[in-house]
Amino acid sequence: MDTFKVGVIVGSLSSTSINRKLAKALMKLAPPALAFTEIGFGDLPLYSPDFDTAYPEVATKFKAAINAQDAILFVTPEYNRSIPGGLKNAIDWATRPYGTNAFTRKAAAVIGTSPGAIGTAVAQQHLRSLLGFCNAPQMNAPEAYIQFKPGLVDDDGNVSVDATREFLQKYMADFHAFIVRVRSVLPLDVNEP
Repeated sequence: MDTFKVGVIVGSLSSTSINRKLAKALMKLAPPALAFTEIGFGDLPLYSPDFDTAYPEVATKFKAAINAQDAILFVTPEYNRSIPGGLKNAIDWATRPYGTNAFTRKAAAVIGTSPGAIGTAVAQQHLRSLLGFCNAPQMNAPEAYIQFKPGLVDDDGNVSVDATREFLQKYMADFHAFIVRVRSVLPLDVNEP
């Protein structure tokens, strides 16, 4: 069985992020064929085209981390009915300068949690729109809008509700199957036949 490298991008920069807790749970519940690396973006400066001719080292490393993956799992909160500004900035860095988009042909999945009943639904739709433009094939189903309640996921990624744990385990199994399909028909190297 092939092992696939999955970069995890958590949209929150908070030290107490409930989305980071969810990301830990997803990694624990995933099939063993998925190997995870969290890709942080908190040190990136605000993107400007002025950097396109001389990318800062932090941005070069960020793009290299994405390029090293077979797939990307986005776990994001919702801020003001959209994704956090830091996540949008990171996506801008990863896709610039023109012609060097690190998300091209990367299988992607989007999930998130919030205390609200709709659990990041609007932010996820916004992020999906951005990823469509970034040429990242997306797992469109199952959708996952997780309402976070105290004690749902602990700091080690343990899920306390059986139905939620089972749903998240299936979500990750479906993501694995999606990555297999994408990689079998869409090589990462655009120069391959």
